[in-house]
Amino acid sequence: MSQSTPYALELRDLRKTFGKTEIIRGANLSVQQGERVAIIGPNGAGKSTLFNLISGRLLPSGGDVLLNGQRINGQTPFEINRLGLARSFQVSNLFSKLSVFENLRCGLLWSSGYKYSCWRFLANLHDANQRTEELLHKLHLEKRRDVLAMNLTYAEQRALEIGVTIAGGANVILLDEPTAGMSTTETSHFIELIKEVTVGKTLLTVEHDMGVVFGLADKIAVVVYGQVIAFDTPQKVRANAAVQEAYLGSTLADNQANAVLAADVLEQEGGEHAAH
Repeated sequence: MSQSTPYALELRDLRKTFGKTEIIRGANLSVQQGERVAIIGPNGAGKSTLFNLISGRLLPSGGDVLLNGQRINGQTPFEINRLGLARSFQVSNLFSKLSVFENLRCGLLWSSGYKYSCWRFLANLHDANQRTEELLHKLHLEKRRDVLAMNLTYAEQRALEIGVTIAGGANVILLDEPTAGMSTTETSHFIELIKEVTVGKTLLTVEHDMGVVFGLADKIAVVVYGQVIAFDTPQKVRANAAVQEAYLGSTLADNQANAVLAADVLEQEGGEHAAH
């Protein structure tokens, strides 16, 4: 890759310590513009903590996070979103008593930094309405336009959440287990939907379903004990002896480590979340 072109997302010796326990231990990752990357690893490997560090919900203890070449350490999730990164969560962030259209429009207006100024209200709202209609079509939810979010199927709710996430035009998208709880058929359709709506964008997803990983990702980052031990194409990662050994050897250690770390991590992480 040309040195003149910044990576969409870059982690440089990233570290995170909770109390005396180092959860992320010098993680390095360089994601090119437009790549789709799946982050995988055993339970307790640090995948969710990485997402929280990237999106600004946690402060790094060391190292750097760069978004489109710009260091974003210490910035709030709101500020990072303005710089072009958006994230969806496992827990629904929809307004259950608003319609599909209204949810998308809210996401679009918020992500675009919309201000409720009297003299700009009508012009901005007209533009937002047009863009929301386009997004409805892209998500294949136009026939569900006026349905309340609470009355959608689970798969439709997840599609709507993706729509809210991408509504502001962010070029780096983080998805946290986007297909969790879906049937095999729903998962297959959802993979194709994600591909459609994120064309040209950089995508990172944490996912446990290896069928989704291999169906969606251009590259896979394998995280074990807070380090990225492999980052390559799905085919090469599948054949990587170090990855196979790490997975086979980490299961028992994970069970022991999780019991020891859980209280410390939750206490420290909860305090930092409150600060944001």
